[in-house]
Amino acid sequence: MKNTALITGASNGIGLELAKVHASKGGDLVLVARNKSKLDELKTELERQFKVSVHTIGKDLSLNNSANEVYNETTKLSIQIDFLINNAGFGDFGMFIETDWNKEFQMINLNITTLTQLTKLYLKDMVKRGSGRIMNVASTAAFQSGPTMAVYYATKAYVLSFSEAVDNEVRDKGITVTTLCPGATESGFQSAAAMEESNLVKGKKLPSAREVAEYGYDSMMKGKTVTIHGLMNYLMANLIRFLPRAMVVKITRKIQDRAE
Repeated sequence: MKNTALITGASNGIGLELAKVHASKGGDLVLVARNKSKLDELKTELERQFKVSVHTIGKDLSLNNSANEVYNETTKLSIQIDFLINNAGFGDFGMFIETDWNKEFQMINLNITTLTQLTKLYLKDMVKRGSGRIMNVASTAAFQSGPTMAVYYATKAYVLSFSEAVDNEVRDKGITVTTLCPGATESGFQSAAAMEESNLVKGKKLPSAREVAEYGYDSMMKGKTVTIHGLMNYLMANLIRFLPRAMVVKITRKIQDRAE
């Protein structure tokens, strides 16, 4: 029996690679992103290569009611969503007093509100069936505060906390909720967040979106609750729990600052 996965932010980066991974397993797809033309190109590629069915939805998920619109479309078409992968999200780089509120408002809507609502809508159906998998993409940013990316780090902390709690609530009902926490990844995120010049990424060899996608998908299938890609990322995320919070914030600021 084929499992259908709904993946948000599927037009590039980790989301696109997750779509390829799922299709390579023989699974059907519902792909959601703003750029429908890119999704349709991916649909053609995946259907031809893997003989799967792919439905595309062009939608700006930072807008109010977009989660309902996606859910209503799949319901109308009688598409059962077995795996929900909330991958869509973006960040912004700069001092909070200087950054654009409109962009941050969209970020909060996308990274938090839409993710939460999509989880609620599809989770109810999964509970009725007694099966399903959800993966919410957070970040290693979820484990500490992030000067120069204050709102982004806060949204990812929400994703981690929310997902862990919901996983605990539904695991005995046959559903798992996995939180994927990648570190900096070669995925186009840095360009969108205008942070190519930060110490975090400048001159660094970053893991590919494909590596992160394969790791995350495997973790979801194993039903892991929280999964951190990369040994150093894992060690850092756990080490900071034993350090004073003020020190962690200072270290993060140094890492995030623009490279000189």
